Amino acid sequence: MKKLPSLLLALLLTVLCIPRAEALSPYPSYETTILFTHDLHSHFLPQSTEDGGESGGYARLKTAIQRERALHPDALVVDGGDFSIGSLIQTLYTTQAAELRTMGALGYDAATLGNHEFDHTGAGLAKMLNAAADSGDTLPALVEANYAPAADNPDRDAILSAMDHYGVQETLLLERGGVTYGIFGLMGVDSHDCAPTSGFSLEDMAQAARRCVDALEAQGADFILCLSHSGTEDGKGEDYELAKAVDGIDVIVSGHTHTTLAEPIVVNNTYIVSAGPYCQNLGSITVEWDASGSGIYRLVDYHLTPIDETLPDDPGLAALVEGWKAQVGDTYLKRYGLTYDQTLARSDFGLPLPRSGVQEGNALGELVADAFLYAANAADQTAGLTSPPTVAVTADGVLRAPLAAGDITVSQAFDVLSMGVGGDDTSGFPLVAVYLTGAELRDALEVDASITPIMPAAQLYCAGAQYSFNTHRMFFNRVTGASLYEETLRIGPAAGGNQDSSGYTTLQWDRTGLEIDDHQLYRVVTGMYSAQMLGTVKDKSMGLLSLEPKTADRTPVTDFNDCILRDEDGNEIKEWYALAMYLQALDTIPGRYASPDGRKLVSRSWNPAELLKNPNWITLAALLAVFFVTIAIVYGILRFFRHKHRRRAA
Repeated sequence: MKKLPSLLLALLLTVLCIPRAEALSPYPSYETTILFTHDLHSHFLPQSTEDGGESGGYARLKTAIQRERALHPDALVVDGGDFSIGSLIQTLYTTQAAELRTMGALGYDAATLGNHEFDHTGAGLAKMLNAAADSGDTLPALVEANYAPAADNPDRDAILSAMDHYGVQETLLLERGGVTYGIFGLMGVDSHDCAPTSGFSLEDMAQAARRCVDALEAQGADFILCLSHSGTEDGKGEDYELAKAVDGIDVIVSGHTHTTLAEPIVVNNTYIVSAGPYCQNLGSITVEWDASGSGIYRLVDYHLTPIDETLPDDPGLAALVEGWKAQVGDTYLKRYGLTYDQTLARSDFGLPLPRSGVQEGNALGELVADAFLYAANAADQTAGLTSPPTVAVTADGVLRAPLAAGDITVSQAFDVLSMGVGGDDTSGFPLVAVYLTGAELRDALEVDASITPIMPAAQLYCAGAQYSFNTHRMFFNRVTGASLYEETLRIGPAAGGNQDSSGYTTLQWDRTGLEIDDHQLYRVVTGMYSAQMLGTVKDKSMGLLSLEPKTADRTPVTDFNDCILRDEDGNEIKEWYALAMYLQALDTIPGRYASPDGRKLVSRSWNPAELLKNPNWITLAALLAVFFVTIAIVYGILRFFRHKHRRRAA
């Protein structure tokens, strides 16, 4: 025991004299910093947050990038796709390529394409690429390895020409700080599914990634970076499977699923990183590695810098964004007689986005559905028509931004419904009107009740219909009650109620319930995207639900462009513009929208009477199957005991 301290001291001195393992390596060691974003969605300007602060804005992002590059001069700046579609400035997409030109001014080295870059179809992407290349501005490199115009795409040659004009490549070699970086881009399976009008075909991700890694290594790449618009969810997902399947990728910047990773996901010695959507954060990862080709051996730093009101605007970038705003006012908004920051209404409370995957009413969704119904009826009135019984529908997946308390502007109304492009080739999905029978309308409500748990974006919010369902009932038999209602919106002193200083009341709704006739046709007003999804319900439900959108004379709809609602001048009525018109009519958002108003009632009761009430054939078939299985089990048990009894008797 007396010798133990001496032995410990000798051991400590020995350990201290051992050189670091990497110091013995014959390969030089390097440190790499990658600054990254994804899913920016044209968030050029800050947005209000529920806590009264602000989030996003490219002038602030520029400041954050400059600060990081001051610390890491050789840092790469990259983006994982969906840099477009999400604000009014996206209306300059095909003509000015405002997104890519601004990313060039921000200092981005490379980016990949996301599904929303195809909202204007592949032909729209081509126009944007040509506009960017023709501008002469500094632009980020674009990499895309597994997504290309399909062989039967009529615009294939024009798209390939535009991609060549811009310089879109499968892979990119970039020299920085004595290191050769290899960069490639990928589109994911779900992302491709979310771009139904792209006209592009998808190559297997892993196959394309192996080809890119082999090519980049053969060209002398020291460090390989993948910009993937595929995503992760709950620590797994397409990018997780990619990293597991393909060796040699050092870092994957993972977009599409809007994931925010507080720490990287590490699989197969690949670091997967995500910074969250809408310019909320600038991600930064710093790693150490050596030239042996064995990959990263130490994570030095990983952090997300919030892009919020604590960061000052970069003056040059702020001026560039103001220039884009002015162009939007002179072009897109001019036809509507509106301006970018014009106040439409005021609210004393915020209207948040739906909680993903939670089946419940949502005040913002109900406000939007009411706006669709208001716009359709207003169009009828202008045309001197009597409005037929109408249900207006919007879906969780098309609601892109909340409305904060305070003044609600034109740009904020657009942000809520910023997706898509119309038949007029301008931004914003148009409203369409189709007809469903009462039985089909019930099936549409079953989509909301049954599909939402596995596809949250399919959750519906309606105006003109009220219904209830139980989440524990059999699939496609969850709706327990449904009826239509008519609401009359009246504005003026004669409506009664509280009057403001001008002598006019705010609003009053009169609601009258109506039974649904399974054979009668009802008009359904919704956005173009949701209408197209209605037409796929039969296939997605394996024929258990049947929805066939029709015209008023019961002819099946073959082209939803023929169903677009238009104003008196023949212009498409866009989703966002319907909301803007309704907000102007409201002037002040009434308290009924402070919370869901009960038009959708969701029960989670296990009461047998509620679970078995009004069973359809699906539930009856399931009960019959359970009955026969139970009989078979009981019969098997009885046979077992009889056999056992006979053996004992013997």
